[in-house]
Amino acid sequence: MKKKSLIFYTNKYKEIAEKIKTFLNNQKDFLSARTQNSPRAVGDAIENIIVENFKEILGDLVSEYSSSFARRAMADLAFTDKDGFYYVVDVKTHRLDTKFNMPNLTSVERLSRFYEEDVNYFSLLKIDYQIEGTKVVIKHIVFAPIEFFNWNCLTIGALGWGQIQIANANVVNLVPKNSRKKWMLDLCDTLLEFYPKEIGKITERIDHFKKIRKFWEKKKD
Repeated sequence: MKKKSLIFYTNKYKEIAEKIKTFLNNQKDFLSARTQNSPRAVGDAIENIIVENFKEILGDLVSEYSSSFARRAMADLAFTDKDGFYYVVDVKTHRLDTKFNMPNLTSVERLSRFYEEDVNYFSLLKIDYQIEGTKVVIKHIVFAPIEFFNWNCLTIGALGWGQIQIANANVVNLVPKNSRKKWMLDLCDTLLEFYPKEIGKITERIDHFKKIRKFWEKKKD
C-alpha cells in the first residue's frame, strides 16, 4: 500500500491548526489605527508571523524548512517532514465581516505538474479572523491539502490555463482523507467542461472584433 502523509491522514493537521490559532491569538496587538481597516495590511502581518514561526509551531515534525519564495511563487512557506513528504503551504487570510471574496489558490497546470510526485502536497492554511479595535481575533483555521477541499466550494477562474479558486471564502467544505486520485480526476472533468465554454467565449470575442474591424475599415483616416 502506498504511503501517505501522517500529518494529513491522521488528526495531526487538525492539531496543527489549533496550535496556530492559539499562537496567533496569544500575539501582542500588531495593528495600528491606520492598518486595522486594511485587509491586505492585516493579511501581510499575519502571514509574516506565520512564516517566521511555522517551523517552531510544527516542532519535531519538520526535517527541512524554507520561507524564501518569490512573490508569484506557489507557496509562502515549505517544509519536508521526517518521512520525506514535501509540503508547500499557501497562507490565505479572510476577514469574516467581508461579504464575499474568491481567493486564487493555484494554476491548474502548475498543480498538475507538482502532483506528478506522490510525495508533494499543496497545502492551504486559511485563517479566518475578526478585528476588535486594533486586535486581530482568530476565529477559525483550516490547514489541509487542496485535495481535501470539496469541489462544491471551488471554482475555476479564466486566467492562463485556469486558476483554482475558493468560490466564496465564507464557505469551505472539507472531505477529510479524500483520495488524491479521485480529486484530480474531478479536476480533469471540471476542466473538460470549463474549456469548451471558454472556447465559446473566445469565438464570440473574435466575431465581435471582426465587426469592430469592419467598422474601422470604413472610417476615413
